[in-house]
Amino acid sequence: MSILSDRINNLSTSQTLAMAALARELKAQGKDIISLSLGEPDFNTPDFIKEAAKKAIDDNYSTYTPVDGYVELKEAICRKFKRDNNLDYKSGNIVVSTGAKQSLYNVAQVMLNEGDEVILPAPYWVSYFEIIKLSGGVPVEVPTSVESDFKITPEQLEKAITPKTKMMWFSSPCNPSGSVYNREELEAIGKVLEKYPNIYIVSDEIYEHINFSGTFCSIATIPGLFDRTITVNGVAKAFAMTGWRIGYIGAPEIIAKACTKMQGQVTSGANSIAQRATITAVDADPSVLNDMVSAFKNRRDLVVALAKEIPGFKINVPEGAFYLFPDVSAYFGQTLRGKTINNADDFSMYLLSEANVATVTGDAFGNPNCIRLSYATSEALLTEAFKRIAAALA
Repeated sequence: MSILSDRINNLSTSQTLAMAALARELKAQGKDIISLSLGEPDFNTPDFIKEAAKKAIDDNYSTYTPVDGYVELKEAICRKFKRDNNLDYKSGNIVVSTGAKQSLYNVAQVMLNEGDEVILPAPYWVSYFEIIKLSGGVPVEVPTSVESDFKITPEQLEKAITPKTKMMWFSSPCNPSGSVYNREELEAIGKVLEKYPNIYIVSDEIYEHINFSGTFCSIATIPGLFDRTITVNGVAKAFAMTGWRIGYIGAPEIIAKACTKMQGQVTSGANSIAQRATITAVDADPSVLNDMVSAFKNRRDLVVALAKEIPGFKINVPEGAFYLFPDVSAYFGQTLRGKTINNADDFSMYLLSEANVATVTGDAFGNPNCIRLSYATSEALLTEAFKRIAAALA
């Protein structure tokens, strides 16, 4: 009999975290590794948010917090949803959690029964698949390609729906592809879902502010979808607060209450100081992020130009987030420096060993033809990384 449960034995390790750990290990051994594996802004948390945290410490916010978050924070999140997304949520629709990852896990745990199907437009964020599986759900992947800008069509969605379909999960701007669904595309998806009133949507909007398309649309604003959408967001990416661990949902009250009940038995309320700082963050006008967003846009333009110079790389131009997701299948079947490249895993490992550049295999995101590169690092490092990649592939 195994010491460990089937549940944990059947769970895959997060490949983004595994690659980041491997890169750190190689760095510790003295190797000059450029890591493009982790999705983490290389900016510091803005000073006005840090000041709010220091004040919270001085004001003795050091006791347990309400399970679903401070009322003042939930009200601030409601104001943010109204201001940025034109969504009317009340405090009772909001649950604050230890990062958007916990928010997603809560939703899966309270909504999925054994065998319920969840449609995942692929590529999808690496943890969706495992969280759904862990909650008894069955992930149903809908493949896309670089040619379709990694977006699903209404026809593909319709085809994937079965009597067992309970939910659809997606992110826009998308991690890993950087694709952003515009209002028209979301309306077309809404038209399909209109016919299936029992299907719920998880809309992961954590990258909403890191968006170069000039527009952002929450799917919950599409007529008929508000009461069936769980909008997931947080402060990690836009405000460079990854380590503060604050995420939240806006959801129908029955789902919000269930998430609070679940969280009450698992972690209770999120960190008190981080919550107080988050009130200041979500109340801030998004224009405070302009400099960071414009730096990301410049980097996006740089990596797109550099990637286009590498033979065999097929790319879309990402409109948001901070990732490039090139199709590298032109290299499959080739032998480079005595190493045979059979798939994206091999390709990613080849770049690590031969170019000293850490990336993540697209297989982790449901697209085995691609690799993910994060451009959340300096232009100098990005230029050097692509120089190394080009040399290793020459």
